[in-house]
Amino acid sequence: MADGEGDPGVFVATALPRDPRLLPTVTNAFLGTRVFRDILHVAGVYSGAAGDTHRADVPSPLGLRMAAPAACTAESFVLNTWTGTFSHTIQSPGYMATHQLYAHHSLVHLMASSITIWRLDGSTQPVTIELQSLFVPQSQDLDLTRGPDFQGAHYIYGRTLIPEVQGGPRPSVHMLWTPIPQSLTLGGEERERRWEFLTAVAGSEEEAKRSYGAGLSLAAAGSLHRSHIRAWAALRRDCSVELDGPLALRQALHGCLCYLLSAIPPRDSPAFLFHGISPGGLSNGTRGEDYWGHVFWDQDTWMFPNILLLHPEAARAILQYRIRTLEGARRNAQEQGYEGAKFPWESAATGREVCPEEIYGAQEIHVTGDVLVAFEQYYCTTQDQKLFQEDGGWELVEAVAQYWCSRMVWSEEEQLYHIRGVMPPDEYHSQVDNSAYTNTVARRSLNFAADMARELLLPVPEEWEDRARKIKVPFDEERKYHPEYDGYSPGEPVKQADVVLLGFPLMHPMSAEVRRNDLEMYEPVTDPAGPAMTWSMFAVGWLELKELQRAQSQLEKCFSNITEPFKVWVENSDGSGAVNFLTGMGGFLQVVLFGFTGFRITRSSLLFDPAFPDDITKLKISGVSYLGNKLEFTITREEIRMAVTGTSQDPPASPLEAVLESGQCFPLWEG
Repeated sequence: MADGEGDPGVFVATALPRDPRLLPTVTNAFLGTRVFRDILHVAGVYSGAAGDTHRADVPSPLGLRMAAPAACTAESFVLNTWTGTFSHTIQSPGYMATHQLYAHHSLVHLMASSITIWRLDGSTQPVTIELQSLFVPQSQDLDLTRGPDFQGAHYIYGRTLIPEVQGGPRPSVHMLWTPIPQSLTLGGEERERRWEFLTAVAGSEEEAKRSYGAGLSLAAAGSLHRSHIRAWAALRRDCSVELDGPLALRQALHGCLCYLLSAIPPRDSPAFLFHGISPGGLSNGTRGEDYWGHVFWDQDTWMFPNILLLHPEAARAILQYRIRTLEGARRNAQEQGYEGAKFPWESAATGREVCPEEIYGAQEIHVTGDVLVAFEQYYCTTQDQKLFQEDGGWELVEAVAQYWCSRMVWSEEEQLYHIRGVMPPDEYHSQVDNSAYTNTVARRSLNFAADMARELLLPVPEEWEDRARKIKVPFDEERKYHPEYDGYSPGEPVKQADVVLLGFPLMHPMSAEVRRNDLEMYEPVTDPAGPAMTWSMFAVGWLELKELQRAQSQLEKCFSNITEPFKVWVENSDGSGAVNFLTGMGGFLQVVLFGFTGFRITRSSLLFDPAFPDDITKLKISGVSYLGNKLEFTITREEIRMAVTGTSQDPPASPLEAVLESGQCFPLWEG
């Protein structure tokens, strides 16, 4: 990680990566595409039944590209994470042209591009730029019909071809777009001219027309792009993470923040129906790509904690997606012969299992507990009882507790409850008994369900507490470590972070010696070609133990998954698997937000205990949300500064105090 010059939030290239999968993504909470691609995706719009369910390809007029003329003297491609905008610039003798592309952050049904030509000399010759476009208004996944033009825009509409479940809904797509000419000409008398191209996509004709009309009005006033930048900049300002350290680390940080924040709903949009975050985000997920756009534990375990800390409203929207799919989860449990709700290993629109391979849906059941850990973290951070009392949260908590109780069997021999026949996070092993991770997450689910029942003044079923107390979590008393499952032999290869997750994020009680032994046991046997998020959890573990060099060596492994020049992550370091791998980015951000700071969300407090490698001298995080307060933390080697920068009025924020290890208390007032 070498130092260098330049703005760490602006990625500049003179050529594009050869692999089109590594082009930057342009996304908001509802629409997503990769630059120069001829398809886009719409949140929650899937086609295909069961295991064939995939994001429906919507033809994209935004894939246009300026053709560089023979006399081109310079060409550049820029992703600006501060403005959420991609641009392509060509320079030729006498003129310059720039094409900008963005998904509007607050008008989520709108994507826009503009092309501006500037004259650089005193000539009066017309300047013509040729445009290349692969756009054809057809789709393999949608039954599309051409409708009447609207305010100069072309219009198509239709529905997906095949529902996810038999007799289920087939979502509608309505799209309006500015017609794309084959070329643009700057007249002889003109010094500069800008052309705007809008694409509005929605689930209804009315919404598509409303969004397109709003975009036209802003464009006419010259403020369309500015309104996007303003909304995006406000988000970045409220979720600001800055550090003084190596340029590569700062660039990776800004790339992760940009790609992950672009996937979440804008502030003040309570009516917006959010459809979850898949490992490769909305820009990916066509059939055969990036797990078909399905939602996994990647969302709840790897991305969610960062979003919760910086943007609890968006975290709530993620939980509401899980609440809306609860009925599908109940059906999954019922079909496997269990009670309650079993969340699918791969989820799309309904909550039914859509994993194409049966073994994962049947055995990788830890996802159900992972969902509930997210609910617990949210409640501890916000104390938002309304989500549980009025918005369906309690029904989900109760259903997950019922599932775990029905999934356990009593072992007379050990006098403990077992969970048998599972696949742990380490997918190199299946049909194992008593996965340490699965059983720990089940215990945590049951404890949270019991606590939540008490909070809501509801009766606590005795079996929840009994099973939480008596579930087996494998532990080797002699070697003082957690075997991954019953019968695990030390030295057996492991695919990815598994047992190390007991320490964080699960915070399973253990001594520093056991925590160290778990890290020592699994670090050398974890597949170096495994998925990108793995090393971040080893880094967090070593930071917890103040082993800064070991933490740094694990963090540096992440960089082999970050591609140039646009910092797009790949799932596996050989380039295989998902691209724009938000899961890996989520793990990386957790190193910064929870590893370097030592933040731990508990029932009664937000703990902090900072530690960072020698090449970092300062970390500043603005906009940490806790119990209705906005906090700013500035951490250097010499001191920690905390400030309350804002408090919510409705509901009123809880007063905070900082408590030191010595027992000293400092009240924290706003300002």
